[in-house]
Amino acid sequence: MKFKLLLWSVAAVWLAACSSNAAQPTPTLTSLEQIGLSVYNLRCAQCHALAPDTVVIGPSLAGIAVRATTRIPGYDAQAYIEESILSPKSYIVEGFPDTMPTNFAKDLTSEEFKGLVAFLLTLK
Repeated sequence: MKFKLLLWSVAAVWLAACSSNAAQPTPTLTSLEQIGLSVYNLRCAQCHALAPDTVVIGPSLAGIAVRATTRIPGYDAQAYIEESILSPKSYIVEGFPDTMPTNFAKDLTSEEFKGLVAFLLTLK
């Protein structure tokens, strides 16, 4: 009898934990942002983490949509992100090496570039 009570208690706790996770909203990416996520996974993830305070080679991109507004005076987040992708030598984050590839303007299609920027703007 005690075993059944214990089993039911464990099951109740497990279900409560699962239901609280299910209640939390998860962001849904648009089709353009999904293209950007694919580009990130193929081209950016080797050097940039999405987890906060995680350094691979370059800075973490967690929160980039917010931090980007403070990087260059007069630039909004989109302008900063676009500039950082197309002309990475224009602004190098302090403490990081100048190793960002400079060929993205040639290698990415217009849709891939727009998608990548759109995806990065979701990282708040």
